[in-house]
Amino acid sequence: MNKLVLIDGNNVVYRAFFALPLLSNNQGMYTNAVYGFAMMLMKVIEEEQPTHLLVAFDAGKTTFRHATYKDYKGGRQKTPPELSQQFPLVHELLDAMAIRRYELENYEADDIVGTLARTAHEEGFDVRIVTGDKDYLQLVDDGIKVSLIRKGITDTVNYDVDMVHERYGIKPEAVIDLKGLMGDTSDNIPGVPGVGEKTATKLLKQFGTVEGVYEHLDDVSGKKLKEKLEDNKAQALLSKQIATIDKHSPLTLTVDACAYENKVTDRLRALFQELGFQSLLDKLGDSDVEEPASDHTAVSVDVISHFEAEQLVSPSALIVQMLDENYHYGDILGFAVSNAVGTYFIETDQALHDKTFCNWLEDPTMKKVLLDSKQAEVALNWRGIKLQGAAFDVRLATYLIDTAEAGQDLAFLARKRGIATIETDDAFYGKGAKRKIPEGDGQAQHLGNKAAALLQLEPKLIEELMNNEQKALLFDLELPLARVLAKMEFTGIKASSETLKAMGDELDRTLNVIEQSIYEMAGVTFNINSPKQLGEILFEKLQLPPVKKTKTGYSTAADVLEKLRGRHEIIGKILDYRQLGKLKSTYVEGLLKVIHPKTGRVHTCYNQALTQTGRLSSTDPNLQNIPIRLEEGRKIRKAFLPTHEGWQIFSADYSQIELRVLAHIADDENLKEAFIEGMDIHTKTAMDVFGVDKDEVTALMRRHAKAVNFGIIYGISDYGLSQNLGITRKEAARFIEKYLQTYPGVQRYMDEIVKKARTEGYVTTLLNRRRYLPDINSRNFNSRSFAERTAMNTPIQGSAADVIKQAMINMDMRLKEEQLTTRMLLQVHDELIFEVPEQEIERMQQIVPDVMEHAIQLNVPLKVECSYGPTWYDAK
Repeated sequence: MNKLVLIDGNNVVYRAFFALPLLSNNQGMYTNAVYGFAMMLMKVIEEEQPTHLLVAFDAGKTTFRHATYKDYKGGRQKTPPELSQQFPLVHELLDAMAIRRYELENYEADDIVGTLARTAHEEGFDVRIVTGDKDYLQLVDDGIKVSLIRKGITDTVNYDVDMVHERYGIKPEAVIDLKGLMGDTSDNIPGVPGVGEKTATKLLKQFGTVEGVYEHLDDVSGKKLKEKLEDNKAQALLSKQIATIDKHSPLTLTVDACAYENKVTDRLRALFQELGFQSLLDKLGDSDVEEPASDHTAVSVDVISHFEAEQLVSPSALIVQMLDENYHYGDILGFAVSNAVGTYFIETDQALHDKTFCNWLEDPTMKKVLLDSKQAEVALNWRGIKLQGAAFDVRLATYLIDTAEAGQDLAFLARKRGIATIETDDAFYGKGAKRKIPEGDGQAQHLGNKAAALLQLEPKLIEELMNNEQKALLFDLELPLARVLAKMEFTGIKASSETLKAMGDELDRTLNVIEQSIYEMAGVTFNINSPKQLGEILFEKLQLPPVKKTKTGYSTAADVLEKLRGRHEIIGKILDYRQLGKLKSTYVEGLLKVIHPKTGRVHTCYNQALTQTGRLSSTDPNLQNIPIRLEEGRKIRKAFLPTHEGWQIFSADYSQIELRVLAHIADDENLKEAFIEGMDIHTKTAMDVFGVDKDEVTALMRRHAKAVNFGIIYGISDYGLSQNLGITRKEAARFIEKYLQTYPGVQRYMDEIVKKARTEGYVTTLLNRRRYLPDINSRNFNSRSFAERTAMNTPIQGSAADVIKQAMINMDMRLKEEQLTTRMLLQVHDELIFEVPEQEIERMQQIVPDVMEHAIQLNVPLKVECSYGPTWYDAK
């Protein structure tokens, strides 16, 4: 039987935002509402297995109900910007999951749901509605159930006709009459003053409807109640009208248009990775999107066993085809070369033993066009070949032209530019567990088509880059950086498995001590990792107040336990136990798995064409995410060592680079003055905002100033600041207002960059990195607000990324010029990590600040803090 699941998007996103702590990813993007919504969505899909699925949203603040009652939903608090900016991410999530979303001008989500529920029910569908709004209970019918969220985001109660009657003593359709009599403060529906749920239910049991009550008003017992009803008849009937969901809304989509196939897409994986949703990423199975083979124009491909010199000319397109993304030491499936002479395919073993071909690969005068130059260089490095002459990189070029093209298959990039369609790798090789090398000569043709497409793409992409004034960004920054990153990835960093194992043993001992303490406090042994057993201990045996309940019992989620911190000392112990347990499994055991068996080193992979801001990210493993706020987490860095005895790990970290970039871009005199005079910016801000002298700035004042300084970069609101500092929204609003009065250039910058973005549709960094903002002029407030904050933030974050990228290139050149043995190993946020021989330490202390502080000229000084030690831990 077909099943349609309808989700009240606004309501669920709103609940998710307030149910979870204010989370953000490493780009400063708030994500708690998206995370909660995604959790709910995945749970619903797993439990309901829908054949059709739709998420409905409100189209705006005004609906047809306001024409009848202008104060409808009046008095609601303004939506926090931290929530508003997440709605576009929710839309992106739904698109990535191939789930239909819909909104209708002048109507609300419940009208869309009501209309589709009726239509689907009439067509014989089984219908489920997911919401936290009791108004939807009026839609319950045979075959239409409402999953009503009670607490949190996943604790629901399924209402059918009997359940509604059991809970309220009335039929589902009488829910609108209930609202008519008792009103609804959340929607500002007045009802009859003084009539609550109990009285309203009693009246409806007796008289059936609001109209029935008034038809038998003389039979109502109680003089005062009768007077209230008589005085507010018009208001009661109006309230019922407003509370009634329109089940005949003028929708432009059908139930069939909501068909859902429940397939995991690469787009969804990429989004989860960007948002930092590792736990949800882990829950996804293998991607099972089956892409149909496209009709494609095949080129003539010669399958050869060796190259003749005349077949290898410049320029040539080169494809180094990997079986999977682990190109550090994964399998190369084959090579394809396309040029003015022809298009050729050669198998891996033959290619790597072909001296003519290998010499060509290492010849810097032979220009090569590649899809991903860094991937190819690292893969060949592992096989003893130094790829040179990489003169164009299609992956980097398309990423710079439009970050939305990050990670797209070559077939998509080519098709978009009118080049004969080629088949995607996923369609040709299969995906996930189904991935395999097809038999026959199909692979030679597939790779030859790809190589030929690269050659055709280059001039088109160069023209696009020139139109965007981004040619220098590719050829002077990103392409040279790709070579630097390839060298760093291949080099890796030495990791001590002995140290990691010792840390694991130490964590085990600590966990055992904490475990025994928990048992003593509980008075019984139990499985601490079992939410059911833990819930029984906390809320039944120890009688702590339950915060949330789920279908399976009490919730013991982190946010629940945080709210109980201080109620009993066992709570702190449980949180410590969980944190240390995750540290051991994710980082200690996780790092042990990725130490290369031959090199004894960890070789992370830098994603150069992924983030929206231009910042680098790292995977396999992610060395940027080692938790350093917790001392036990910082100790993980003790496992990272220099290659040779007597060498040192050398760290160079930009100090407050984003605030310095803000001072430059905003050109604010007060902000610039603080950096030029070498003042502590947080102390300076505290002095100006609180109107005190330097020696009167308290630790609390500086903390508040620091929160605003960094929060402004991410477009923080009064709500966000109040959450960060534990103060009221009113106090936070005053603080932000005072800050912007103190630094008027910052306010001017924010206004001007948003205005510019509205006109041009994008913003740029100092080096002309571009980010498009398609929603900057949207009529939807949430989408527009998110785009405005992105417009303010991207030039700052992106310019900071430009600075450190330029510093890496300059640093690599300087090490060569001075013929130093020092090697650059890692980039972690605003920090560069080197391994340095003892005799080069003094020189590095001079070189590194000189290079990094002059990477890009700003009108405030850049500052770099250097330190070193026998391990990465000691270097900080």
